[in-house]
Amino acid sequence: MDEELRTLTERLRAEAGASGVPGDPVAYQRLVATGDPDELAAVLTEPGHRLWARELAAFRLGVAGDRRAFESLVLLLNHRDPPRCASAAHALARLGDPRTARAAAALATNELRVAYALHPVRLLVELRAPEAVPALITTLRRRLRPHDPYRRVALACVEGLGTLGDRRAAPVLREALAHPALAEAAVRALARLAGQA
Repeated sequence: MDEELRTLTERLRAEAGASGVPGDPVAYQRLVATGDPDELAAVLTEPGHRLWARELAAFRLGVAGDRRAFESLVLLLNHRDPPRCASAAHALARLGDPRTARAAAALATNELRVAYALHPVRLLVELRAPEAVPALITTLRRRLRPHDPYRRVALACVEGLGTLGDRRAAPVLREALAHPALAEAAVRALARLAGQA
């Protein structure tokens, strides 16, 4: 069992056990143990399943490369609970669905959901898809406004643009130098761009 799955199952076991619904711990054990992808996919489409069950089923299908998990994982990637976002990003990175980068770019650049953009930004960097650099540039430029409260998102964009090493990012990274919370990371990112030139 990899570390991400171990973390997820421990969190969801606690959630299922704390639900107060007598059948939840049994249902949890069944979803952890099953090797039937159709049983997992049914959890995503049948009504009445709890969020922890949908997350567990989507994660297991996603890391197995079963594209039936795509929609559920994208919804979880934009969830208000950071651990759910992180597990969804992990599964989406392994899913291999060509729609993933477009979905992550849409979430990263959605100003109405910017509070939840951290994991979509990190996923874009991991995917190294064509959508990544334009989405990170757009998101970072918006974060450079005075008194923007989303510094973690801005920092993830700066670091990600440095990792991706695309020269198109140089202007916005130079703008980031003027922001004390971003300056050190922007210097490193610009140095990486210069080293790849």
